[in-house]
Amino acid sequence: MRVQIADIQKMKQQGEHIAMITAYDYTSAQLVERAGLPVILVGDTLGQVVLGHPTTLPVTLDDMIHHTRAVVRGTQRTLIIGDMPFLTYSNVEQAVASAGRFLQEGGAQAVKLEGGKPVLPVVRKLVDLGIPVMGHLGFTPQSVHRLGIQVQGKDVDRAANLIDDALALDLAGVFAIVLELIPAELAREITRLVRVPTIGIGAGPWCDGQVQVFHDMLGLFTDFVPRHTRRYATLSETIMAAVQGYASEVRGGQFPTMAQSSTMDEPVLQEALRRCGVPPALGDV
Repeated sequence: MRVQIADIQKMKQQGEHIAMITAYDYTSAQLVERAGLPVILVGDTLGQVVLGHPTTLPVTLDDMIHHTRAVVRGTQRTLIIGDMPFLTYSNVEQAVASAGRFLQEGGAQAVKLEGGKPVLPVVRKLVDLGIPVMGHLGFTPQSVHRLGIQVQGKDVDRAANLIDDALALDLAGVFAIVLELIPAELAREITRLVRVPTIGIGAGPWCDGQVQVFHDMLGLFTDFVPRHTRRYATLSETIMAAVQGYASEVRGGQFPTMAQSSTMDEPVLQEALRRCGVPPALGDV
């Protein structure tokens, strides 16, 4: 049985920190589940770390459904949240259709969407229909051209707006709120004020949980480490060394050996050659 929404909310009540990570395919999802994490976000960050786009904006709903299916197939117990991509929840009707696809076609158990007061009608409708919704405040990547990639909420007005948005999302029925790139002290107070778990990314140590991008945390890129990321491995170097070792052995004739090969009885091969009218190789009997 998969982790339930109530289980995540109970973790906040019991003071248990929530570890969440992104995953985008069958293999990574399997590994995350075996590591014991309760929640996977199939993030629209796949546009950058999997598809090679400069932002999350080009990601389509079909892209997200495709990857969500793969993640769901790779798991049995983990709660899977599908990230609603740009312009797929601009109004209530569109949001219902998009979220419905995540659950019906993708197999996700919940969806995440960005924004505060402007998305409250969408949140309320989805929750009324029984679709669990995770909110997302602070730096919202789908608004990158308006906000820029920078810490949000550092002045009085913006901090107050974020607090108001968090409280409004809580009342609208979200089951958790991602807080991205906001001051740690502000995240601490929002975490204290809302009833639901807060999940931080670049929002300090006082959130109820944390989320990281799979590729960032594992060092799968060689040229960029976000400030909010701690690398727990540098797999890019490990993978490159393995690939270089493979290529070197192929070029040098050390791979494959007979240990990686199948064999057949020589008389069988010779009979097949004879039937095809092909003479045996020199030295063959």
